[in-house]
Amino acid sequence: KMSAQDITEGLNIRMGICFSKHHDDDDDESNHQAEFAGGNVTLVTTKDAWDQKLSEAKREHKIVIANFSAGWCGPCRMIAPYYIELSLNYPSLLFLSVDVDELPEFSTQWDIKATPTFIFLRDGEQIDRLVGANKPELLKKISGIVNSQSPRRPVM
Repeated sequence: KMSAQDITEGLNIRMGICFSKHHDDDDDESNHQAEFAGGNVTLVTTKDAWDQKLSEAKREHKIVIANFSAGWCGPCRMIAPYYIELSLNYPSLLFLSVDVDELPEFSTQWDIKATPTFIFLRDGEQIDRLVGANKPELLKKISGIVNSQSPRRPVM
């Protein structure tokens, strides 16, 4: 008989969410950078780098999408190539990737309880968030933001 926790963990895995660390301590830290940055995604490893990127986004009137993820999280690794692809398809947005293990206090400040969590920011303020590796929902939120930014053109 499955416990409620077993059922919840099974659902979370299917929903593409990681809650706890299941990784080896001898993991190569550089693998996060290789997998999670690329295209137009910037890997943020310090609070200063984050502040710098947010200032840049404000100056350029860009919406920021921050992917809070972890190298040991399967769903994070699964959606990372898609996130990189989206960064190439939507150059008007600023795509960031934050490793929750490298910036734990910072992740706590943003109330990250599961990975991946995508936070959408305008002028440094959160306007939306998505928890889990849900490709259709991520695309829907990004499309919605992009469409609300640009003047609508009539459909021919």
